[in-house]
Amino acid sequence: MAARPDILLLVLDTQRVDRLSCYGYQRETSPFLDEFAHDATRFRHAYATAQWTIPSHASMFTGLYPSEHTMLHASSVLPDTLTPLAQRLHDSGYFTAAFCNNPLIGVVNTGLQRGFQSFLNYGGLMTSRPNQTGDTLNIFDRYRRQFKRLLANTLTTIQDAFAHSDFLLDLSFSPLMAPLWQTALSFKGNTAKALQDAARLHIERKDVAPQQPVFSFINLMGTHMPYHPPHTITARFAPQLQQNPTAYRYLRQFNSDVFGWLAPLTQNISDEHKEILDLMYDAEVAYQDELIGAFFHKLRASGKLDNTLVIVCADHGEHLGEKQLMGHSISLYNELIHVPLIVRDPNGALPRGTTIDRTISTRRLFHTMLAAASSATEEEMHYSLTQPTTSDPDNETIFAMGITPQNLLNIMQRRQPELIALRHCDIPRYAILQQRYKLIQTGEHMLELYNLFTDPQESVTIHENFPTQTTSLQQQLQRFIQHMPLIEAIPATLEEEDDPIIYRRLHDLGYLE
Repeated sequence: MAARPDILLLVLDTQRVDRLSCYGYQRETSPFLDEFAHDATRFRHAYATAQWTIPSHASMFTGLYPSEHTMLHASSVLPDTLTPLAQRLHDSGYFTAAFCNNPLIGVVNTGLQRGFQSFLNYGGLMTSRPNQTGDTLNIFDRYRRQFKRLLANTLTTIQDAFAHSDFLLDLSFSPLMAPLWQTALSFKGNTAKALQDAARLHIERKDVAPQQPVFSFINLMGTHMPYHPPHTITARFAPQLQQNPTAYRYLRQFNSDVFGWLAPLTQNISDEHKEILDLMYDAEVAYQDELIGAFFHKLRASGKLDNTLVIVCADHGEHLGEKQLMGHSISLYNELIHVPLIVRDPNGALPRGTTIDRTISTRRLFHTMLAAASSATEEEMHYSLTQPTTSDPDNETIFAMGITPQNLLNIMQRRQPELIALRHCDIPRYAILQQRYKLIQTGEHMLELYNLFTDPQESVTIHENFPTQTTSLQQQLQRFIQHMPLIEAIPATLEEEDDPIIYRRLHDLGYLE
């Protein structure tokens, strides 16, 4: 039996797919990731199961949709009846380690840390360190380590309380407190250190038994708000920002307005402000890409990359003012759930340097990693992305679920309650994607249908003009909501309505000839 490969899951938290040059973005934001993608398999139509961190990560760790794993809010805890990915891999003989920069995954008690022998947090008041034996430590070092562990546990309890308390969370959102906790809590962690530590584990293999494979999970927060890229990167991507005091003041105000990162806008963002956010986001993407490039260079030079299944993906994207939305709390539009997915398979089951066009859900990363570890059940094997396209159990039909985090709703109720009703923030959203169509249903009656091939920006809903497609997708979505999904192919024909205005808009978008 061949040696099982190392497995590396690299999650680029809040990375929009349309801001990577290997996915067609005109600015060269990701040359190092582009280089990696040329020697890997790029999935063009990968979608997250949810629009924000906890439910999306939980799906990647369990292979389930959010309605099944029930991880919907910051206060959610993974049910004991579910065995997450790290536990499955640890039980099968892998050394399991996490290098996490997102406090919601690494600090808050969600249960997603189960199964990791080593879990390093780079965000929070005190970063943690790998599990280590004390055999070689003198008595002073042992007591110092015990004190540090006790202090870290105490601080973790405090930070956990902030995530679960509406009052404390509301306080942390205030402009006065935001700069303090962003600095003191290392909100975005330390990307460079996380990647250095992960590379060291894969190359030096400290505490790893001989011939033991390694599973590492890395979460990077470089593209998450707030935006503070290095000056050298800012000068390259946004030189006008350094010469414009007004733009700089707006960015400083934006970086301290945590509530503004999450809540819908009350009006369209100005072109000037939109450009500032776009430029700074691109700069963050480019800076993170440089660090990722150095990381892959180390693995490649050591020879470890040749026996490692590498999965690079995002848990969700980010709204930067589109559709009067900011952040990633509410919608199921492509800005949030269409994500990058690049897989480098050392065994060649996924051909290198190719692009796969079929629609897939990131929940299937769970099955793919278990299959690589020879730990998947027969049913789980069917869902591995390495299986032939002719045996796709999803039939290219996938779902997503969007529920606004409860603590944000509570804060909105106190600050801007009118937004909740105006943007239907308190109503669950569901989406079904099949072939070229995407249907979003908000509540029981609000529908949006888009043809993603001709309207990837989802600018015009066509549900009233194409009732056959709408009805078919809605029926399948209802069965999914009722936990009885039945996959069917929708008719390929298109109906046309007589409304000349709608007809002209659809024609301009390329729907009709």
